[in-house]
Amino acid sequence: MGFIDTHSHIYEPEFKDDCDDVIKRAKEAGVEKVFLPNVNLESIEPMLQLCCKNKGYLYPMIGLHPEDIKEGYNDALCKMYEMLASNKYEVIAVGEVGLDYYWTKEYYEEQKTVFEQQIGWAIEFGLPLMLHTRSAHQELVEIMSKYKGRGLSGVFHCFSGTSEEAQELLSFDNFMLGIGGVLTFKKSTLPDVLKEVPLERIVIETDAPYLAPVPMRGKRNEPAYARHTVERLANIYETSVEEIMSVTNDNVKRVFKCLN
Repeated sequence: MGFIDTHSHIYEPEFKDDCDDVIKRAKEAGVEKVFLPNVNLESIEPMLQLCCKNKGYLYPMIGLHPEDIKEGYNDALCKMYEMLASNKYEVIAVGEVGLDYYWTKEYYEEQKTVFEQQIGWAIEFGLPLMLHTRSAHQELVEIMSKYKGRGLSGVFHCFSGTSEEAQELLSFDNFMLGIGGVLTFKKSTLPDVLKEVPLERIVIETDAPYLAPVPMRGKRNEPAYARHTVERLANIYETSVEEIMSVTNDNVKRVFKCLN
């Protein structure tokens, strides 16, 4: 049995010299599928080419990352919408989208407007959301609350918040918490937080090339390294690695119904 890396950016330049080897190592580590969230207009083409080359193993998403909402973003949104509407790229989700006020709040209102626009895409095209949030938890919850009961599903990517924040996010039915390398960090509070989170509400991710887990911390992350997160989860939930894989794979299938 294997598992699914629900969030990886292996189309980025960091992988240009050895992407085939990265994919080979992922398969050897038991990674059954890898989901690739888009971030901006420029990254769509390399992402789609890689997915086409590895059809049935790599799966694309399309969306505008909040940190890429800057001058000229409307052009990117129009082109992304056209690609989703064409339905020819086998896109599995709208993502990576959300809110990020960590570095700057220059586009504070624009980020919220664009986020709601892309939530609308998810509703229109019946796709799940891959959600990014940083220094914007309350704003995210306020916006998401408007759409309860609209049939949305998705993943709160790279969750590393408090127990209270986890419970707020889990109040959104059909959404999962994306758990990655942060879980393994020495000072991470996630192990304690997850004791109050049902295994049936989490999925595995890497966010490669970022946030490599211990013992790979400080290196370029890649899908194969998600195995360390799986093993840590087995320890936290006091169960087997196989059970972690089985349950989280079922969770993925509940959200990404197009894969069933």
